[in-house]
Amino acid sequence: MAALPLATAEACDANSHMITSGELRALQPVFRIYGGRRLFAGPVVTVKVFEDNVLVRGILEEKDEGRVLVVDRGGSLRRALLGGNIAMLAQNNGWAGIMINGCVRDVDEINECDIGVRALGSHPMKSDKRGVGEKHAPVTVAGARICDGECLYANADGILVSKTELSV
Repeated sequence: MAALPLATAEACDANSHMITSGELRALQPVFRIYGGRRLFAGPVVTVKVFEDNVLVRGILEEKDEGRVLVVDRGGSLRRALLGGNIAMLAQNNGWAGIMINGCVRDVDEINECDIGVRALGSHPMKSDKRGVGEKHAPVTVAGARICDGECLYANADGILVSKTELSV
């Protein structure tokens, strides 16, 4: 999947039939923008965790070309799940972006990375390290169900998830 060549607003306008059918979903506007890429797109990989980032790091250690990791941590704001070291690891391994239903830390470091990051906020406390969670499971984040292999598109206007790759 190539980088998104259009704005998410234009994608919504051009694909209203997909919105009606549920094939295209717009996430609720709850995320803050981090990372050096303001615009990113890619096939989704999902993971469910709570306050533990062992599985997140493990997935991002995989070499990749342009996927987006979607992390459902239940919206917990008590700890950060992603910091500068893991963001750099994801950048170096070719990930396009990371969307976290939770917090990040090391914001200045993350903002220096060539990767798109969306999170609910920032928090200075690090995550637990127990390795508990579930990879590749459907998640519900910001009012939308998201599955492995779907396509995520993010820019300053918002985040879209589609069952298929969009073209306008």
